[in-house]
Amino acid sequence: MTDNMGLYLNPGNESFRQSVTDEIYVDKTAMISLMNKKLNKSRTKYVCVSRPRRFGKSMAADMLTAYYGKGCDSRELFAGKKIESEDSFGVHLNKHNVIRLDIQQFLFQKSHLDIFLDKIQEAVIKDLKAEYGDYFEVDQYGLPGALKQIYGNTGKGFIFIIDEWDCVFRFAKERQEVQKEYLDFLRGLFKGAEYVELAYMTGILPIKKYGEHSAINIFREFSMLKPGPLAEYFGFTETEVKNLCEQYEIDYMQTQKWYDGYLVGDRHIYNPHAVTELMDNGDFQSYWTGTETYEALKIYIDQNFDGLKEAVIQMLGNGRCRINTRKFQNDMTTFSSKDDILTLLIHLGYLTFDEETQETLIPNQEIAQEFLNAIEGPGWGGVVQAVERSSQLLQYTWDMEGEKVADMVEKMHSETASILKYNDENSLKCTILMAYYSARAYYLPPALELPSGKGFADVVYLPRQNVNRPALLIELKWNQSAGGAIAQIKERRYGEWVSEYTGEILLVGINYDEKKGHECVIQRFVRG
Repeated sequence: MTDNMGLYLNPGNESFRQSVTDEIYVDKTAMISLMNKKLNKSRTKYVCVSRPRRFGKSMAADMLTAYYGKGCDSRELFAGKKIESEDSFGVHLNKHNVIRLDIQQFLFQKSHLDIFLDKIQEAVIKDLKAEYGDYFEVDQYGLPGALKQIYGNTGKGFIFIIDEWDCVFRFAKERQEVQKEYLDFLRGLFKGAEYVELAYMTGILPIKKYGEHSAINIFREFSMLKPGPLAEYFGFTETEVKNLCEQYEIDYMQTQKWYDGYLVGDRHIYNPHAVTELMDNGDFQSYWTGTETYEALKIYIDQNFDGLKEAVIQMLGNGRCRINTRKFQNDMTTFSSKDDILTLLIHLGYLTFDEETQETLIPNQEIAQEFLNAIEGPGWGGVVQAVERSSQLLQYTWDMEGEKVADMVEKMHSETASILKYNDENSLKCTILMAYYSARAYYLPPALELPSGKGFADVVYLPRQNVNRPALLIELKWNQSAGGAIAQIKERRYGEWVSEYTGEILLVGINYDEKKGHECVIQRFVRG
């Protein structure tokens, strides 16, 4: 036996070398120490990481391949990196057999769906023959059978690193027989296999649920919903982005407004692709269209499920939507409610998820722009036109021109009546959030129903750091009066509560009367 490099067995470290020597490289090597602790542990050695595209999944797979794989010497690539100081660094460095697969490389045409499993096995067995040809014979059990023979004859196990594991479910959306055959292959390859030292898979989707075919539930999943201790290793952290902004002389506050917002566990994570593009050219814009076109988003948000469009409009207004993610089947075709659509959009990176509150929201300005692109055209009843009015509405609010605010809200209501049919205060709140879409440029995400000690204020906009704008404290009424809304703000002392967090405050009372339409009163808060 030799430690030669193959295409799939111990393929070397060249891919990771290119990442390390790139002009922008962020050190994520501390993740290796977590994987070292999982090696040969039957309960934890199966790992599946799901993240949106361009979140560093392939780079992490290349890093693990370079670290574990025999046939190359990667010590220089990890010199000075975080993992080098860990006790386990030298123990496992280039000491293991690694089988590295990118499933997408076997599936670049529809016709490959019927042969890709055979081709994967043929390719890996070819590499195994060069290294272990004397220790196994190919039989009807294919790759699992060969690996079992090698392990039985040599005691040598394998680390499996599989990238784009879920591309079958994206490429063969309607072919369930292909999907099930693929899951059966993975089950045969991994379940109960003594030759597995570590199985590490990455993709966009978590593992597909298929009844008895969930038998690969041996995998511990680290997803956008439940990232666990791997949260900081996929995407850039706030500290990492601050350091890059300082290095490249980019305004961090602008960067935060455009690209922050992915809530991954208890961390704020940035899409690394967007950040590196920003550092390269200095332009604040959406870089998302280079990875996922808005047409893909449009397909999903145009689905005909009750409450879906209302949820999208509320989130466009920087609001949140409570959802149940547990019924999602982890594929791109099985939907039974708006919650399934929204859960898919979380995995695709169009939404983010607050694990503590079980709410979803649009993460940042970049993705909000993609939603606006997707809702242009029929089916969205003038929402884009309403959003375009938002900047003027915000200016009227700052100028305390209540009648103009009421008139503009009236127009927005008319433009979106086919989607937002007023029937209660919640519908009115959804409209107001959409109407103040432009507020995201100046304000933090709106706080809804903040406790004031004597009830709740409906919508509160607090200005972002270093933004010289008044806070907006909005109270909504239904078939009452805007003056009554202002009176309630004062009576229940909402302003005193908000004044602890900001400077100037405007009190905004909005009432919708089914006969008279909209009414708005705006006053400047005076501390008592």
